[in-house]
Amino acid sequence: MPKKDYYNAPNAPAANSLVVAVAAVVTNDAGEVLMIERTDNGLWAIPGGAQDLGETTREAVIREVEEETGVLVEVVDVTGIYSDPSHVIAYDDGEVRQEFSITFRAKPVGGERRTSSESKRVEWVPGARMPSLNIHPSVRLRIDHALENRRRPYLS
Repeated sequence: MPKKDYYNAPNAPAANSLVVAVAAVVTNDAGEVLMIERTDNGLWAIPGGAQDLGETTREAVIREVEEETGVLVEVVDVTGIYSDPSHVIAYDDGEVRQEFSITFRAKPVGGERRTSSESKRVEWVPGARMPSLNIHPSVRLRIDHALENRRRPYLS
């Protein structure tokens, strides 16, 4: 389902839903970040999505990363909770979500990197290449916070 992110945008539509979402900053031994080029908006992002009923946030992270990338992960810790009401996501079905994402740090433990219906490319991205990618500012914030190895999670 196509979507459009609005971040601090005066023309943003009003939110009409709030959904628990998870995301993961997965790093390999070389310090590269597992990134996807999304099929719904063409932006580069970290894997993630909505938590399903009946699963924990940890289970949601593991499922979402595997679904979007083929990579199996172990969740290491929470790096932030992002709930800024000035960030809304409008879907073409009329839903407009206020962002609510719990972001985790994770490490790969298996699987085979592959694309999915949500990812047209899946790559391990070195930090030096990130500025050249089209990454939404809210996603870049999550990546930066995770790579800073903060002592406490970011809270918005």
